[in-house]
Amino acid sequence: MANIEKRKLGRTDVTVTELGFGGVPLGELFERVSEAQGQETLQAAWDVGVRYFDTAPFYGYGKSEHRIGRFLCEQRRKEFVLSTKVGRVLRAARDLDSFDQDMWAGGLPFDWAFDYSYDGIMRSYEDSLQRLGLNSIDLLLIHDLDYGFHTTEEQVTASLAQVYTSGWRALDELRASGQIKAVGAGLNKLGMVPRFLDMVDLDFFIIAMPYTLLDQDALDAEFPKCAGQDVSVVIGSVFASGILATGPSESALYAYAPASAEIREKTRRIEIICQQHNTPLAAAALQFPLAHPIVCAVIPGAHKPEHIRSNFKFFQHSIPDDVWTELKAEGLLREDAPTPGW
Repeated sequence: MANIEKRKLGRTDVTVTELGFGGVPLGELFERVSEAQGQETLQAAWDVGVRYFDTAPFYGYGKSEHRIGRFLCEQRRKEFVLSTKVGRVLRAARDLDSFDQDMWAGGLPFDWAFDYSYDGIMRSYEDSLQRLGLNSIDLLLIHDLDYGFHTTEEQVTASLAQVYTSGWRALDELRASGQIKAVGAGLNKLGMVPRFLDMVDLDFFIIAMPYTLLDQDALDAEFPKCAGQDVSVVIGSVFASGILATGPSESALYAYAPASAEIREKTRRIEIICQQHNTPLAAAALQFPLAHPIVCAVIPGAHKPEHIRSNFKFFQHSIPDDVWTELKAEGLLREDAPTPGW
């Protein structure tokens, strides 16, 4: 087993491996995954030293939690850190003929509804324990309360109010009693970090998109706010949902949709500079966010063992300082973005 360094999560006593495991693909996002392949993928992550695993009820409508729990229940509990999320309640689908799988190629036959109330969060937490087959969850996050799923300001404001007036009491009770060790929020869009931090006492965020080799707008307001309150960040979509791993092909994905010509061109220019210094694009993408002092982990997803092994090689790859210098000189990376060795 390799030894992956650990970093402290905000003001808590929790430490997580810098390279973690993102559970979205095991929910069968866009592609079906056999049970055997899912377990082999998790074993590969364990074998390279990954000890931080993230999942959520939404990922395959419970399937990711089932798979990750099935693996982790065979490991010593003190050896890993597990995060999952609240804010959605799953209910059995009554009509399979009309059941909408949405983005999931497979998944389980459950419908869902947002519920950030005290009762909704407590139910979600207890349901997750049962799906996982574990008696504890380390980190619990408020999930997707941003403009990605709540498309209007009215919806966002109403959901924030439900957290503040009801749901937060559940999270505070779970943390104060020691049932969970930290509370966070999982976000996809800019603008919500300051609102959360002005409202409730969070320990960390998982951010899916706004801090990658292609986007550093989080440096304007989100990250300074976190740094000022000693709040950590985990980067959940280090490859920008695909293009920074696959390269700028016509079929490349960015933000879970086909990449635009502009994004493909920017990626192409980044990749050329990386290639000139014998650096895989994916290695630069994986290592870049970890240079920021508030980032404690990156959690790329995987659904094949070879994805884990290649990610681990990218994680270990030695990147010359000139890569970062030239990316900044060409205007492809913000001047104020911390880089490895910075």
